Amino acid sequence: MVDKLNVSTRTTPVSASPPKAPGAPDKRGEFAQLLARETQHQESLRISSHAQKRLNSSQITLTDSDIQRIGGAVQRATEKGSNQSLVMLDNLALVVSIKNGVVITAVDEERMKEGVFTNIDSVVIA
Repeated sequence: MVDKLNVSTRTTPVSASPPKAPGAPDKRGEFAQLLARETQHQESLRISSHAQKRLNSSQITLTDSDIQRIGGAVQRATEKGSNQSLVMLDNLALVVSIKNGVVITAVDEERMKEGVFTNIDSVVIA
């Protein structure tokens, strides 16, 4: 004997995320806080001691505006998937580790005349 299946029975779809129990921590809030903290960490730009020595020897002081422009250039390079970029800031060239957010070296206009930059995968005009 064959039993017939009632195909007109409706099923209730399972929701992608179960409802939050009262008093349970909101994981989305925790994620948002973690994301904000990591984003803030990535946005901070550090200058290596070598780059700082180069800037000092060339008597170059980076202004807050310069730092913001470099940060914007780093952000654009990050969006394009760069690892190590040459950031051009007016008459100053900076080799920046995009992954680490560190200015590795600074090359002033006089030293730029050598004209060779190695170990970079992109150039960004700040």
